[in-house]
Amino acid sequence: VNVGCVPKKVMWNTAVHAEFVHDHADYGFETAGVKFNWRTIKEKRDAYVRRLNDIYENNVKKAHIDVIRGYGKFTADPEPTIEVNGKKYTAPHILIATGGRPAVPSDSEIPGASLGMTSDGFFDLEELPRRSVVVGAGYIAVEMVGILSTLGSKSSLLIRHDKVL
Repeated sequence: VNVGCVPKKVMWNTAVHAEFVHDHADYGFETAGVKFNWRTIKEKRDAYVRRLNDIYENNVKKAHIDVIRGYGKFTADPEPTIEVNGKKYTAPHILIATGGRPAVPSDSEIPGASLGMTSDGFFDLEELPRRSVVVGAGYIAVEMVGILSTLGSKSSLLIRHDKVL
């Protein structure tokens, strides 16, 4: 929700609107002077995600669900038990929402890696980059380069290939 599906869909929809504006003249609309403001969509997108977070948190509270944050592991106890930060919790139902974090290579592994950002960093951008390079061939990379390009960043997509053609 925070740096994946929801904010990406907002940015995708923003790019769709940019495409519509681009095509307006073909349908007889005069759109001279239309400008895009990255900060406006970033602020509105981030506020929308915060609002969703609040809704989810309130729904969890209303359902009397305990949220325990920390690093956990299942124990060998006979009842379903998890230990989080040294404290044990037993319940008939335990949900572990692991989340995920991208692996960022070191500069010794890939020279210049520290100059890049993960897809999570895309949502932290305060301005639309004039130029961007997206590395990868998965759907997230393809979506990101499409969004950046459509909104006005001169964008390139780099795809790793094991063999030189």
